[in-house]
This record gives sequence, C-alpha cells and structure tokens, in this order.
Amino acid sequence: MEAVIILVFVMGYLAITLEHSIKIDKLIPALVMMAICWALIALGLESFPQWFDSGNHSLLEDFGGLEHEEKLHLMEETLLHHLGKTAEILVFLLGAMTIVEIIDYFDGFATIKGFIKTKKKTKILWIFSILAFILSAIIDNLTATIVLISILQKIVKDRDIRIWYAGLIIIAANAGGAWSPIGDVTTTMLWIGKKVSTGHLIGYLFIPSLLCMVVPALIATYLPVFRGDLNIVEDPEKTKSKFSGTMLYLGLGAIVFVPIFKMVTHLPPYVGMMLSLGVVATFAEIYSSSKFSMSSHDLEESDAHAHHSPVHASLSKIELPSILFFLGILMAVAALESLGILFGFASSLQDTVPQLGTEIHPGGVSDLVVLLLGVGSAVIDNVPLVAASLGMFSEPIDHELWHFIAYSAGTGGSMLIIGSAAGVVAMGMEKIDFFWYLKKISWLALAGFLVGAAAFMVTRTLF
Repeated sequence: MEAVIILVFVMGYLAITLEHSIKIDKLIPALVMMAICWALIALGLESFPQWFDSGNHSLLEDFGGLEHEEKLHLMEETLLHHLGKTAEILVFLLGAMTIVEIIDYFDGFATIKGFIKTKKKTKILWIFSILAFILSAIIDNLTATIVLISILQKIVKDRDIRIWYAGLIIIAANAGGAWSPIGDVTTTMLWIGKKVSTGHLIGYLFIPSLLCMVVPALIATYLPVFRGDLNIVEDPEKTKSKFSGTMLYLGLGAIVFVPIFKMVTHLPPYVGMMLSLGVVATFAEIYSSSKFSMSSHDLEESDAHAHHSPVHASLSKIELPSILFFLGILMAVAALESLGILFGFASSLQDTVPQLGTEIHPGGVSDLVVLLLGVGSAVIDNVPLVAASLGMFSEPIDHELWHFIAYSAGTGGSMLIIGSAAGVVAMGMEKIDFFWYLKKISWLALAGFLVGAAAFMVTRTLF
C-alpha cells in the first residue's frame, strides 16, 4: 500500500510540474493527490508497520500491534494536527494578501513609482532590484513581483527591455524573501513550524541573500541591454487618493509588526496578522467613507463600488487557487510523513550523497543535500520540498540546517522561471518564454545562488 501511495504522490507531483503543458491548474492535482493519499491510508491502516505521531513528534515502531480502533483514532488525531498547522499558514497568507490588496485599493504603490527619477538603465535596474529585495521581505516575494512589474509596465514600454528587468526582479524578490519570516511561503512554513526564529533567520541569511541579489545585478550592469538611457513614457497620472501614502506605510508597518507581536506574546503568527488586518481594515473603512479619498477616476466608478467596502473589494481579489494549492500539497506531504516514508528517504539520501563542507556534529546533513534541494526547487515547487524537509530532518530550532534550507529553497527557484511563485506570476504578466529565461537569466540566478551559498557557509561559523 505504501508503494501505491508513493506512486499517487509522484503522479500528482508530475501533474503539478507539467501544469502549463497539460493545461490543468496545479491546484487540481494537489487536491486530488491529497484526498487519494489519505483515503488509501484509511483503507490500508492495518498494513502499515509504523506511524509518525506528529503531536508527540515520535515515530511509533509498534504501530502494527495496536488495535484497529486505536489506529483509527491516531490517524484522525494526526490528520487534525496537520490540518491545524496547515490552516495556520493559510490564514496567515490570507491576512497578508488582504492587507496588500487594501494598500492597492488606495493606489498606495503609486508612491513607490514616484521614487524613480532617473532614465539611466543601470540605475533603474538597481532601483528595481533593491526595491524587490526590500519589498519581498515585507509583503512577500510573489506580491512584490506583481507590484514592481505593474509599475515597470507603466514606465517601460519596450517589452524586449522590460522582460530583462522582470528577470532580475524575480531573482531579487526571491533573494529578499529568503531572509524574512514573512517574505516567502517556505520561510513562513519554517517559522510557523518552529524551525527558525526571526533574529537568527535574519542573522544567518541577510548577507547571503543580499549577495544573491547583488551579484546578478552587478553582472547585468555590464550587459549590452542595460547600457544607455531608457525612453520612459510619462503617462498622465490620475489624481490619486490623498490617503495613498498613509495606507502604504500603515499596511507595510502592520505586516512588519507581526513578528514583533509573536516575540512579545508567543502566540502563533496568524493571530498577529489578524490583528494587523483588523487595524488596517478599520482605517480603510474610515478613509473610504471620506469624499476626499476618491480620485476623479474613482468617482466615475463609484456606482460600481457603491456596495463594496475596501475590505470586501480586497478579499474578492485574493488568489484563492494558490491557497487551495498550498492546502493540497501540504496535506499530501503530511500523508507521507505520517507513514514514516520521509524519514526513510532522508536516511537513504544521506547515505548516497557525499559530504561537503563543515558540519556541526557527526552524521549531520550534508551541505550538498541542501544545495540539491535548492536546485530541485527550480524544477519542482519549493513548497512541497520544504514541507518534505520538515518531515525528513529532526534538527532543533535555529539549527544551521533549517536556515540553509530556507536559503536554498527560497533562492534556488530563480534558476528556472517555473521554479518560484514570483517567476510564474512574472511569466504570466509578461508572457516570458521558458527557454528565453533559461538562456538569458538562469545563469545569472545560478551565479547569485552559489555566491550566496558560499557566504552562508562562512557566516554560519559566526553563530
């Protein structure tokens, strides 16, 4: 039965990676795979020799000797435990996404556009790279990519040049997301899963992530495409809300407040995110009721928005398919973890892959294993890879392994355009060809990834 469950997982995984070829949204195979895996576990409960009790974090070797009712009760408890942990991540993401959409409702990101005063291609490259690096750490790499490419489309009309900028934005956004507990779904998973703490994550990964962004941008400044000045098209801007800047800083500040709330109260991060959302939504409702908060463009569409508050309008724009995909993939990986399959995989991986670099203790996880996880995240979505690593390895909180996994999985996806959420959304927004990215951008991403990994191996000795 274990072999059948693994086969179902592999087939579902394959369907997810071939999403663009088979024209089926990845959330569908993720949900189907999750449901079938748990159904097979329930049907074959008597045939499994071991079970991982997630509540007590222990592997039950004598699972086969338990009564059927005990096994059934343990399975239900495990399923509920994983659903609870997954729900923590999903509710957190929903809150963060809603805050970003509220900022956008007030045209808050137009404030960022006002920062760009130069026409030199290299300076604009650095401005967008730095903005992507900083913004992704605050509002997550996916959202930062959407925001910056939207701004890019308003000022750079030449698509051939714009897609180069988009490629560097992907690299910078993924690098920025790696060192922040709220910058990427994978780091959020590790943070909520009590594998990394905010202070150590920033300490371990800020410099490697910064180098992962700086090196590709530095190399790109010497490429012919970034020489000379850019013909920036000055579109006549609509009169924006007078609360635009206020909502931008309030929203970003509210998201940054979440890790502070967790450190003070020791409550799960989603609680702080809900508090932040409530505060931002309160100000949004107050500002939207003011006649001065509406621009001339808004007034023309006031009838369309008459029955919608900013919160309702923002919630309607949430990317729900992504939320359902995370639910499916995380719960499917939980099925493999519950059967102890991931632990066996971890042991065999350690036996077959040679050691590389220094280690904290004998028998520790090879650096090469973690680097391979990073490369794998370019081919396969990094969310299931990190979810699998949570079940594969048992090192304590803030062990260097978890920080290296956060870096590798977060930045490794930049090597292929389908390897990260930021890349996929940029591909959709700019219709970037897979092979164009592979030829033009992938080697830059690889250079940044390797330099950052080398920097991590140096900085970890300081902690």
